[in-house]
Parts: sequence; structure tokens; C-alpha cells
Amino acid sequence: MTIGLETRLREVLDKKSAEKLAEELGLHTIGDLLGHYPFRYIGQGERPDLGRLAIGEEVTVFAEVRAAVARKYQPKRPGQKARRAERLEVVIADEDGRTLTLVYFNQPWLKEHLTAGKQGLFVGKVGQFNGRLQLNSPQHFLVDEWNVTSGLLPVYPGTAELPSWKIMKAVHTVLGLVPDLADPLPCELRSRLGLLGYGEALHRIHRPEDHEVLGAAKKRLKWQEALVLQTVLVRRKAAAADEAADPYPAGGAILDAFDARLPFTLTDGQREVGEEIAAELAAEHPMHRLLQGDVGSGKTLVALRAMLQVVAHGGQAALLAPTEVLAAQHHRSIAEMLGDLARGGELGAPQEATRVALLTGSATAAQRRTVLDLIKTGAAGIVIGTHALLYDGVDFAALGLVVVDEQHRFGVEQRDALRAKAEHTPHTLVMTATPIPRTVAMTVYGDLETSRLTELPAGRIPIATHVVPYTDQRWMQRTWTRVREEVAAGRQAYLVCPRVGGDEEDDASAERRPPLAVTDTIEYLRNGPLQGLRLGLLHGRLDADEKDRVMRAYAAGDLDVLVATTVIEVGVNVPNATAMVVLDAERFGISQLHQLRGRVGRGAHAGLCLLVSEVPEGTTSRERLDAVASTTDGFALAELDLEQRREGDVLGAAQSGVKSHVRLLSLLKDADIIAAARAEAASLIAADPDLKAEPAFAALVDDLAADRGEYLEKG
Repeated sequence: MTIGLETRLREVLDKKSAEKLAEELGLHTIGDLLGHYPFRYIGQGERPDLGRLAIGEEVTVFAEVRAAVARKYQPKRPGQKARRAERLEVVIADEDGRTLTLVYFNQPWLKEHLTAGKQGLFVGKVGQFNGRLQLNSPQHFLVDEWNVTSGLLPVYPGTAELPSWKIMKAVHTVLGLVPDLADPLPCELRSRLGLLGYGEALHRIHRPEDHEVLGAAKKRLKWQEALVLQTVLVRRKAAAADEAADPYPAGGAILDAFDARLPFTLTDGQREVGEEIAAELAAEHPMHRLLQGDVGSGKTLVALRAMLQVVAHGGQAALLAPTEVLAAQHHRSIAEMLGDLARGGELGAPQEATRVALLTGSATAAQRRTVLDLIKTGAAGIVIGTHALLYDGVDFAALGLVVVDEQHRFGVEQRDALRAKAEHTPHTLVMTATPIPRTVAMTVYGDLETSRLTELPAGRIPIATHVVPYTDQRWMQRTWTRVREEVAAGRQAYLVCPRVGGDEEDDASAERRPPLAVTDTIEYLRNGPLQGLRLGLLHGRLDADEKDRVMRAYAAGDLDVLVATTVIEVGVNVPNATAMVVLDAERFGISQLHQLRGRVGRGAHAGLCLLVSEVPEGTTSRERLDAVASTTDGFALAELDLEQRREGDVLGAAQSGVKSHVRLLSLLKDADIIAAARAEAASLIAADPDLKAEPAFAALVDDLAADRGEYLEKG
């Protein structure tokens, strides 16, 4: 039998082991198993100090067996007949002679197994008996039985049913069976960068003699991951550049008229990014650009100017928003900014005017017919909507630009369904208000040109942010007083809760109360600290008309405080709102808190954000809140967010492709490799677009692009 990476584990391992690897970890082939890398290694100088273990701590101890003694005893169980039992006490010692007792019950065969002199891994929770620390029935792996007697000892991610040493045993068996592997990386690149061969790197990452060897193995495998990812993105970008698109020259009557009416001067960033976008819209190949900007940096204005450039030359622009609240907000704000330029076809409207249409899933049949007609005839130059824009029956006259707001909330098929409504490939502008770390932009959005808006409009006052201890009644009283002070000064406030309430399932554990809900909180405020103020309720379960009514009332100043969930996280723009209170703030992520905070201080007055939490100082959750309070720099917070989150969360590990292709590469630590791989990928594709000279590498690229590449489709 020919054995390779595609060989099924059931063909080379015993049936029980193969089934466990499949059931517990989803590992089916030799390639799957060898790609299940250790997450740490134990070696000289790294072994836990047995004198510093804490009760209740889960530990992995590398030690030597000193003695094993079996003792008979009679356990006492009320109502049951006493029976003889055996307890095996095993004494282990670290290299400094410190000892620890292991206790096993009714496993007499272990006495012959755990004999003096044997070394191994012992994994369990530290307990205490008669004043002595011990591990009760710890899992163990004796390294001398599997010929792992030198170098660093790998520790694998496992489960209760499949601990590290069982995985180690399976890996050891498989490594002995796999022949020399063909190397998929281009030979010239591998030689120039001094990278190990593929087969050698796999062996060394599982059986490293020292940290230098381990580092070389990791570097080689990270390069492969990075180069495959970047080649997929570069090739996709090159293919997109060959597509045909309708060109829309810079300027135009409606854009010029709009610019002439602006009551303020564009920031340098808005002007520079606007010129980049204008040049790309004028080209005969489609624009694919990511516009990221911190809260309040003016992304919507930049996008609107791009839409007007397209409209000025006979095209239509569609803005796809993830929620009805955000779509309605965009419709209102764009219509207000355009004024009579949004009343195309009406008596007295300027000749260059267009219509701005809104289409959401909750539109009535009559409303939908009217909007569909405006879209089909081209009377509506700007069309704003939710997923409703994607449905059959929504036919554009001349769709030239697709703007996707908060694109991470949309799937690939949804975005492509909208683009497919154009005769030629439309230009695409992807917007996100969530600052993206550089390495994430290179890895996840690498097929897009990227623009950043970091400059806030003139006159914008930084938002003051403070953490408020929920358990301190004086602080809480001051919080409500501050809200009343803002309202008394003629301004407005938001109050944000983590959930809606009602029939939602509480996520409380036995030790923790459920998160606060808007439906409960608004009643508490009405009858308590904010009694007498005009309160409004907004959450995702309200019907569209009610959402719109509440937002209109709040925007008009008819409500003092809006009690809401995160439906107000992005896009909501009420310049008179100056204060925000976030309850159970620790239940939100760093970037989410930053986005929420960006809803206040958008006018002439300073903004205030109060993060209410009951988590104590010194905890990770409190450190996150303190970090948000310490800076309004969204890009700095995005880097911190990346540091504190798992890589899989950032890349979208639940989506197809990531688990299979990104195992070692760290967006935080491997920026240099990612950037260098980007340059190498560009060179490879420029010289050989179809990678005909590198069939093994091409197979990896095609596998990711065709079978598991959906998560890369962010553009």
C-alpha cells in the first residue's frame, strides 16, 4: 500500500484510535493528523516546579517515577456492603528532587506500568489530602515507551477522551510510516529563503531536538500557509483587474452641485481617498476597494461622493446595509445631505437631481412596487436597502457601483447576488467602521485595495470614557445624574444593554446573574433614576415601522434617552446625542464598545461614555474596559483586540477553509512573513499566472480557492 498524506488513518492505526481521532478532533487522514500541531513543548528548564503548584490548578507535569506502592483499603459507602479496594500511590519527582503523589484507584495493572525510573507526562488537577498535594487519577504518558527520550516533548491540543499522549502515540506511529514527501513550495524560493523541506519540517515540528530546530520547522510551515493564502488573493485580484466595467469620469453635474453646497471643508484624508476612488471609477476595470475608517471619520460622505460620480454619468449605485435601522438611517442622512438634489423628477428640483430609494424586507407590497419601478427605470440613482435588494425582481437599469456597509455581516453569495444584477461587473466599495489591524487587512482583505480614514472632521471633540463600578451606588447615582444633566442642557443620551429580554434564554451560570435586558431596564429607569424623562425603546425584534418611528422621534429630539441593544452600533447619527451608558459593558468586545461610543459626540458638544460593569479590577475583562477608556484611537484598540482574541476568531475559524489552511500563522506575530509572502505571491503570479511551472503548489492554491476559499471572499 502506498502511504501518503491522503491515506486514511483507519488504514494505518488501530480502529479505536482512528475512530477517536475522527470523532474528537475531526482528523481523518495522515495529513490531518500531521497538521494537528503541538501547542507547546516541554524541555529542560521548562518543566513545572512541583513546589509551586496551586490547589485546583490543571497542570501538565514532566517528571520521573520514584516509587509505586499499592495499598488495600475498605471504602465506606452508606447503605452498601464494604468491599476490598486498592489504591496505588505513585511518587514522582522533578529534576530538582521535588516530589508529588499520584493516586489511582482500582487500577492494579498500573503498578507494573509506572515503575521507578520511568519518565513521563502527568496531567490532572491539583488536589490535597492530609495536607499533601496530589493528583487524583491523572492521565499519563510515558515517553520511553514511544521512543521519545530526548529533545522537546510535544503537548497536543486534546480532549478528555483523547488526551495529548494518545495523540502523540498516533503521530509517532504515522511519522514512521510516511515516506519522503514532495515539497509543494517552489524550489528557488525555498532555497533563497533557507527554508526546510516539507517532510523535514513536519518531522521536526512533532519531534524537535531543541528550540532552534523547532523554530526552523515553524518558519517553514508558516511560510507555506502565508504563501498559499496570499497567492489566492493576488490571483483573484489579478483576475478581477481583467474584468470589464463601465467607466464613470471624475466629477459630474450632481457631484459638483453637491460639493458646492457642502457647509464644511473635506478633511485631507477624505479628499485623498476621494481622489483614489474617483480615478478607479473612471477606469474600464472594476474597482475593488476597502474603505476603513474610525468612527466619525466621514466614510459615508466619501461613499456618497463616489455614488454621485456614478449617477452623474448615467449609472446607479446600490448601498447594502446589514440592518433595517442602519438602512433607514443611511436613507435619511443621504436624503438630508442632498436636499433637493434627492428630489429628481419633482417640480422645481434641479435638472441634475436624482431619487434616493429605500427597499427593506418589511416594505408593504405597494411600497415595494413603487421602489422597484424607480430602480428598474433608473429614476432612482441611489438605492439603499437590506438583503431585500438581493431578491429576484429587483432589476437595475444601470448598476455601476455597489457599496457594502459593514461587509463582515454579509455572506459571499449575498454580495455576489447584488453584483450579478449589473450588465458589466460593477465597481465595489466595501466599508467598515471597525478598524482592521494591518495583518488582518493583508490576510483577509488582501484582494482589495485598502484606504484608511484616520482624521476626524474639524471641530470634533474627543469622547471622554470612564468605567463605572456597578456595585458602587454612589457611582451609579452619579451616572444617572450625568444623564439628567445632559438632558437638562437640551441634549440626549443612549443607554445600551446586551440583550432584548422577554423569552430569550438567560446565559447566566450558577455564579452569575443574567445579562441586563432593555425590556427590563427601561421599566426600571421609568420608575426610578430617570423618572420623568422621555424614554424610547429600540431593539432588533421590533417591526420595521416601530424601529423607524422610534429613530425618527429620537433624531427629532422628541425622546430624551434611547434604551437600546447594539442595533445602534454603527451608522446611527444623531448629533444632539452626547451621553452613552453601556450596562454590563464587559459583555461586549473592545471594537464593539468603540463602535457604540462613536454614536455620541458627533455634534458641537463633547461626548461622554460610561462603561458600567461589576467585574473587579485586575481581571482581564476589566483591563479591556480600562483600555477602551484610555484611548479613542480605534486602530490601537483593534491591535489590542487582536492580541486578546484567538486567531481563529479573527480569521473566522467557523467558516470553511481556515481550520484546514491556517494552523500556525499568527496575524499578530507574523506580520513580516505575511508581508513578504504577499510580495512573493505577486512575483509568482506575474511570471506564471496559472502556476503551470509549480503544479504541487498550484494544487494547494486551487484547493483553498475552489473548495475552502469562501472566507476569503470579503470584497
